[in-house]
Amino acid sequence: MVTNFFLVGLASCSNKGDDKKSQKPETEISASTSVTENVIFQDVQGKTFSLNELKGKVVFINFWATWCPPCIHEMPSINKLKSTFDENENIVFLMVDMDQNFKKSIPFMEKNKYNLPVYIPKSEIPGELFSGALPTTIILNKNGEIEARILGGQDYSSPTIVKTLKELTEEK
Repeated sequence: MVTNFFLVGLASCSNKGDDKKSQKPETEISASTSVTENVIFQDVQGKTFSLNELKGKVVFINFWATWCPPCIHEMPSINKLKSTFDENENIVFLMVDMDQNFKKSIPFMEKNKYNLPVYIPKSEIPGELFSGALPTTIILNKNGEIEARILGGQDYSSPTIVKTLKELTEEK
């Protein structure tokens, strides 16, 4: 288990309608398997899957929206991070559009030339994963346990994050 995962986030947005106030970002580290059970996502083709199906892989989940400035600000670094792991079959990136609007999120990705797969939630998301602040990033280890919960914008191209994800993907 990773024990030294230090992140300093930037501002975050509220996902409560028009209340888009900045909040103090936070980072939490915990381990829990039960919160990922029965969490279901859907891709743009309509295919659904649960987080349980991804056990055995490291999962990088980013909850975001096209209207959220900190989400937009961190997107290039997430794209860079994902490209670092393009050849690694032990990690999955899930960009979860919390507005559930593929008609906005897919053109946003295409316009910015991001190679990031967009999903929408198809089940309730437990508060341990998403409490309403955008962006929120969750990193699950291969056992489906939460390694990191990051609230607020972040530079995901940092060597510390790359190193941590490489270590997680190499764990048995």
